[in-house]
Amino acid sequence: MKVGIIGGGLVGLATAYRLLERVSSVQVLLLEKEEGPGRHQSGHNSGVLHAGLYYRPGSKRARLAVQGIRQMVEFCRVHGIAHEQCGKVVVATAEEERPRLQALFERGVANGLTGIRVLDREQIREIEPHAAGVAAIHVPEEGIVDYEMVSQVLARAIGERGGEIRYRSEVTRLRQGSRWIIHTRSGDYEADFLINCSGLHCDRVSRMAGNHDPAKIVPFRGEYFKLRPERQQLVRNLIYPVPDPNFPFLGVHFTRLIHGGIEAGPNAVLALAREGYRKTDFSFRDVVETLTYRGFWRFFLRYPAMCWAELRRSLSKELFCRSLQRLVPEVRIGDLAPGGAGVRAQALSPAGQLVDDFYFVRQPRALHVLNAPSPAATASLAIGAEIIATAEDALTG
Repeated sequence: MKVGIIGGGLVGLATAYRLLERVSSVQVLLLEKEEGPGRHQSGHNSGVLHAGLYYRPGSKRARLAVQGIRQMVEFCRVHGIAHEQCGKVVVATAEEERPRLQALFERGVANGLTGIRVLDREQIREIEPHAAGVAAIHVPEEGIVDYEMVSQVLARAIGERGGEIRYRSEVTRLRQGSRWIIHTRSGDYEADFLINCSGLHCDRVSRMAGNHDPAKIVPFRGEYFKLRPERQQLVRNLIYPVPDPNFPFLGVHFTRLIHGGIEAGPNAVLALAREGYRKTDFSFRDVVETLTYRGFWRFFLRYPAMCWAELRRSLSKELFCRSLQRLVPEVRIGDLAPGGAGVRAQALSPAGQLVDDFYFVRQPRALHVLNAPSPAATASLAIGAEIIATAEDALTG
């Protein structure tokens, strides 16, 4: 059997890797539209190893995050990839946040995190001397990693195990007969089974294959600053806020990067292109698809205050700095240098709700990964195994 995997980000790469590891009779062809692996979501995230603190117990997201961080750490150890489980603090900056912090702690315990504990004000200062907070959760399993190197090692391992990767091979059309015919910009290919891991374009690839799931990808750009070198001592590792359950985004935070530096952010604003990493990037097709989708407008009407606040913070460095000062009061506007940005491929339902879990859809001879938000990078090896288990009857039959 020949399996065609569309998308060379971490989820697509990990799926190919696990497939070659577990199904001896399979041929694997991975098609990626860019010139190398992990060029979009996988290469534009902040490099955090997420342990599964935030996710609803029993969800795929929670289960695969806990499995995934352990698998990813072991993979990095075996292959000599830079990583560090430096730990994270999630800080309650006001008394009214204590109940949410306690609920978050209980969720982490339910999800099976090890070593998690609640900190008082003095204990916070021992770990992060410049952080504000009346209480916090310490999550020692969390850390940082070089996901770009993970992508490169996975791609190399796929080749060593007999898999084939074709770069510069954007899929333009899919036809289903006795086999799938995959038309790409580099030529035409055949496969017996398709796995769609195309991230920012997964809904479009799904429709090409004849699957018309009503959820649609709406791109949100996350914008970052970096602390200037002389002020990086303000943050030792990872400092996060307590998330507000009334809003769908986590809020700005501080992240130490694996190769040096401190990143601050992100905020979350609608991207005007699915690959819109700069504020000036614009795609007419992408904007029209978003603005004509009723789910987007229902989302906006559900969270108007949050949407406007995120937009204002995107346009104002001062407002961005104020948000950061809730966690580290000593941060000043002059401490912030321009940083990078990423685009989150978020599936949105027609009702205007964010699809909150990893979301796979089967069709005859195909499987589509239609939502793989954070912690998909951390959990990618576990997600790959889950995809194979979901399609096991077709892959081994």
